[in-house]
Amino acid sequence: MASDKSFAVRPIVTNSSLRTLAYEALKSAITNMDIYSSDEEIRLDERKLSQDLGVSRTPVREALTVLEQEGFVRSEPRRGVFIVKKTKKEIIGMIHAWAGLESMAARLACSRASDADLRALRTTFPEFFLDAPAEHMTEYSDANIRFHQTIISLGRCEVIEGLASNLLIHVRGIRNIALTQGDRAKTSIQEHVRIIAALEDRDAPLAERLVRDHALGLAEHVDRYGDFLA
Repeated sequence: MASDKSFAVRPIVTNSSLRTLAYEALKSAITNMDIYSSDEEIRLDERKLSQDLGVSRTPVREALTVLEQEGFVRSEPRRGVFIVKKTKKEIIGMIHAWAGLESMAARLACSRASDADLRALRTTFPEFFLDAPAEHMTEYSDANIRFHQTIISLGRCEVIEGLASNLLIHVRGIRNIALTQGDRAKTSIQEHVRIIAALEDRDAPLAERLVRDHALGLAEHVDRYGDFLA
């Protein structure tokens, strides 16, 4: 069983709505983890979380209850609280949902994003224009996640952003693993460059289709290589 040493939370510095603040801090920490990098379960220590956040255990316990209701963690009697990992079938379903959200965000970005935002895509993600992605995998993995988050953000739709954030914890980890399998990294970079060009041209139908097909390609990849998932 894996420890929660990579689970990093920041201390809460205000006394208002401690449960809400604890919830936001814990959810952010979970979302930023790569929970699929190890087969072991990830257990959260309530007492340690309380110490790390600088609050009593009550708001932490209440925050964990909300996170359990939302499906981020599960509580087991006499064992503790664990971060939830999804099955292969569930992951593929979540990627399909992400495909719908991100492709619509791309379409909206073509009419809502500023010229400066769209021009910045090439300079913000220079990793996509490197000749040998395998030699820069760490940088590319980070840029890959930021790129998809950026597309969601450029759509300027709070509902899409909210729904996507709940999928990110799982999509993030799977994307990172997929990049190390087969020729996914090379294919992904080529598709990203085409997506950037479509966004720069404000070609909404093309941007929407390219983003959707890119995500569906990930789903197909997981279906082929995802036997490591439960």
